[in-house]
Amino acid sequence: MFKNIFLIVCLSLSFVSVAEARGNKPCSKSKGGVKACTAEGKFLCNDGSVSASKRKCTR
Repeated sequence: MFKNIFLIVCLSLSFVSVAEARGNKPCSKSKGGVKACTAEGKFLCNDGSVSASKRKCTR
């Protein structure tokens, strides 16, 4: 039982790492990266736009 849970956790973390390695980040490339986090938990990009990412950021 413990081995199954451990395996699931490891696989989940590896999928997150793959997404990060691909550059699937809010405000990437043309937006210049993340500048700040809005009060609503959205990512404010360096170009002044708000990311459409469904992820939430924290202050």
